[in-house]
Amino acid sequence: MTDSGKKVSREGSIKTVLVTGGGGYVGAVLVPKLLAAGYRVRVLDWFIYGEDVFGKYGKDPKLTILRGDLRDRKSVEKALKGADAVIHLACISNDPSFELDPALGRTVNYDATALLTDLSCDEGVTRFVFASSSSVYGVKTESDVTEDLPLKPLTDYSKYKALSEEYILKKGSRDFTVLILRPATVCGYSPRMRLDLTVNILTINALINNRITVFGGSQLRPNIHIGDMTDLYVKTMEFPGEKIAGKIYNAGYENMKVLDIARMVKKVLGKRDIEISVKPTDDLRSYHINSDKIRRELGFAPRHTIREAISDIKSAYESGKLPDPTTDIRYVNIKTMKALSGKLAGKSGYA
Repeated sequence: MTDSGKKVSREGSIKTVLVTGGGGYVGAVLVPKLLAAGYRVRVLDWFIYGEDVFGKYGKDPKLTILRGDLRDRKSVEKALKGADAVIHLACISNDPSFELDPALGRTVNYDATALLTDLSCDEGVTRFVFASSSSVYGVKTESDVTEDLPLKPLTDYSKYKALSEEYILKKGSRDFTVLILRPATVCGYSPRMRLDLTVNILTINALINNRITVFGGSQLRPNIHIGDMTDLYVKTMEFPGEKIAGKIYNAGYENMKVLDIARMVKKVLGKRDIEISVKPTDDLRSYHINSDKIRRELGFAPRHTIREAISDIKSAYESGKLPDPTTDIRYVNIKTMKALSGKLAGKSGYA
């Protein structure tokens, strides 16, 4: 039975997986892992942050790259032909980027999600995994934010994530297994790097400027290493359908105060002269994501840490894998979105 009481059937083996937004920060790490696990993989993405993100796997015959618009019915139908499962990552990925063009944000994050869900049902997809966000909870006073708490999204970005969850869950059936994941903030190195996420930006600023600026600092932030998050997505292709159908899971690990993350960056980098300055902020959102449910029901436990994420970014920077980190706008979603402002009305952008 699902959480909503619907009966489900066992699916056949999953062989072909469509990853929407597969050229993004998480997708660039996930796609090679799916290929290494033996899956045939299709990626539907507009690739506004660049196409060469899969390394040696970019030439794998099991990989099909589809440069297209998630909002375009024909592009989605083409991507879904013969797919057994969908991992839906594509979206306008954070509040500033969404707020730059709210109409665009809605069409990509909600309308296109509804289209993808409907067409997935029509095309015989048996498993649909949706990357939601822990931001759907809003601000909570509870010491632990569990999946049972009501959603109170504060922004349009999180509101449409919540509405997408609702839409997808209603489509779940014995032939269409749906699973909702609510990731914490992902951290660590990716070939399609983002330097606008808490751990990542604090680390790169320390490496380049020998200084870390923290706004507030007392806010708790849930985090998860990109290695763990992508491992989890691979595992969602392996879990029995009846075990995950209609389920919702938080996916986080270390809940840390922003100031403590900054101190950890300084310690891991081993540079005593790094200056940490604290400035006031009006954004005091603070919450502690509890991920006991996914450990208890699916046996998923993270194996990586924030400390590793910091170390990985340091190694990538020192080996030249992060060229021009202060000037290349592709590392910062909002800067890329601004540069493409006016050109995205008829095309979709992916995180």
